[in-house]
Amino acid sequence: MQIDFALEAERNDGKSPMEAIYQGCLIRFRPIMMTTMAALLGSLPVALGFGQGGEARKPLGLTVVGGLLFSQLITLYLTPVIYTYLAAFQQRFQKPQEARAASHELERPLPA
Repeated sequence: MQIDFALEAERNDGKSPMEAIYQGCLIRFRPIMMTTMAALLGSLPVALGFGQGGEARKPLGLTVVGGLLFSQLITLYLTPVIYTYLAAFQQRFQKPQEARAASHELERPLPA
């Protein structure tokens, strides 16, 4: 969703990729945190091994909690970095194509 918001900001508002992903992160931070915290707090009793037979379910709960924390880090920190690197990569290779297209426009004769 961060990337969807960033692409929309780039296309509609004319923002740079860095500004667009920053805006997407600001908009999506609260919903991402709320969703992750709800799932994390819901699986916390399983991870702590509460209840009868809780020690048998404890590894599953720890795996779920660890996965949620890891995916949270990836979503909030790694996704914007990859987005900006890929945007820079795309712009680097897009400029020569745009220059070629502009030169072809100049070579075409004007209609009479």
